[in-house]
Amino acid sequence: MSILFLVGARASGKTTIGKALAKKLDLPFADTDQHLLDSASRTVDQIVAEEGWPGFRTRESAALRDVADAHRGGCVVATGGGMVLAEANRQLMRQRGMVVFLDAPVQVLAERLGRNPLSSQRPSLTGRGLVEEINQVLAERRALYEAAAHHVVDASRPLSAICRRIAQLWRAHADQA
Repeated sequence: MSILFLVGARASGKTTIGKALAKKLDLPFADTDQHLLDSASRTVDQIVAEEGWPGFRTRESAALRDVADAHRGGCVVATGGGMVLAEANRQLMRQRGMVVFLDAPVQVLAERLGRNPLSSQRPSLTGRGLVEEINQVLAERRALYEAAAHHVVDASRPLSAICRRIAQLWRAHADQA
């Protein structure tokens, strides 16, 4: 069995959808961001302050490899928003499973981030305001999310509809494997 990887911008719902999907598909759930934080015993802010974004990205790639290696029997994996920045990460995900890009409009992402108190624990990537940063980051990464993905799913829809759609895609993927 392969791994179902969820990619997308911050607040696209990777963790929320991933947990619901794992339950629906009776698979384990893993979050590469959580794995990274647990293994580093530091926050993203602390890692970036001490190692810069390149150090964080190196740790992020290691977390992806660790999670993928630990769940060879199948799993739903929520990845960090920047996971697609490294070509090796995109290749690993495509080779080891099915990749779904959770796509949502900038306004939806901004609204979700505005409601999420954990968003303050992430340092800004651009130094801009929230909507401007989301616009810029999504513009820079959209092609990478699409290149990594086997499927694109509208992440602004209700959770149950998103899970139903991804479950259909997963079953079709499993039938082809």
